[in-house]
Amino acid sequence: MNTAVLGQAYRNNLVGPVMRAGDLAQAVIEAARTDNPGKDIFVDDKRAYIRIHAEQEMILRQATIEEELGRPFRMNDLEVDLSSFAGQIESGDDSIRFYFVKKL
Repeated sequence: MNTAVLGQAYRNNLVGPVMRAGDLAQAVIEAARTDNPGKDIFVDDKRAYIRIHAEQEMILRQATIEEELGRPFRMNDLEVDLSSFAGQIESGDDSIRFYFVKKL
């Protein structure tokens, strides 16, 4: 990676999960699109893992993930396939929020 591209990596406001590839990651992608209307959702599929990002803030709701999976789902089960994440994280019983307090 050249230094210009590397330097730009620190100047973005993308937040969101990095998931192990699989059914849950696909459900999270669709949930991100549903739960964040009007936002561009960026998906970077690296085969073994998938980066799912949005600008500044992303919210994922348990009900939406359940709907996409077609089965019950507990939000703390997300941690099993969550390899990493970008931004700050705030989790609740029925949702999770990735965000930045300050805009870069």
